[in-house]
Amino acid sequence: MSAALLETRQLRVDIGGKTVVDHLDLRIAAGERIAILGRNGAGKSTLLSTLAGLRPPAAGHVLLGGADAGSLPPRQAALHRAWLGQFQSDPFGSTVLETALTGRHPHLGRWDWETTRDAELAKGALKAVCLDAMASRQIHTLSGGERQRLAIATLLTQAAPLYLLDEPLAHLDLNHQMAVLELFASAARDCGAGVIMVLHDPALAHRFCDRALLVFGDGRTENATVDGILTAKTLSELYGYALRQIDDGGQRCFIPA
Repeated sequence: MSAALLETRQLRVDIGGKTVVDHLDLRIAAGERIAILGRNGAGKSTLLSTLAGLRPPAAGHVLLGGADAGSLPPRQAALHRAWLGQFQSDPFGSTVLETALTGRHPHLGRWDWETTRDAELAKGALKAVCLDAMASRQIHTLSGGERQRLAIATLLTQAAPLYLLDEPLAHLDLNHQMAVLELFASAARDCGAGVIMVLHDPALAHRFCDRALLVFGDGRTENATVDGILTAKTLSELYGYALRQIDDGGQRCFIPA
């Protein structure tokens, strides 16, 4: 069996002395898409930042391509995984294109400049999120939704085999939400990328993901195919509110009961 893009072994994640994820064994292979679902404060973002190497696990291991993620130099780890956080910080002014080009930094040596090929990749990513006409705009002039799309373009420019996305649909209208989900579905289908993303809508998780990881916030997790785990019964327990399932043409949506 080939090495997984990412694997956790008996992973434990704590927040403020409380265990929110315990004994998690997770494996994502090339081309797979996993949604992380749970209530506010359940530990979804903390789990994702642990997978991204931004905080150490309380116990257990995270492996990237079969290697201990904690032992990989940052640049090498960035060639394996790309992380999208909930918040973007822009302390310095730069253009939209210059910001997208930062996604190429893991691929460059210490004193290297971006090549024409790097610029082409960045411009292609901006076009994919409909920001190509704003390439020369200053990032501080962007709306929240435009800034979110730029962050996604930067990840696409990074071209890592694994994407870790914390609420990638934040600030986006419905049109761009669907476009972004289609983009990562295409990356998985056509390029073999792995995608792990925190989502709030179980219907979108069912439509765009292969598996779902439910985080209950008390250490428990459940991981299964979206057809097997995204049901009214399971989600009602997860969210603490009774839900009703509606099926239409192979798709599912969930509404308050």
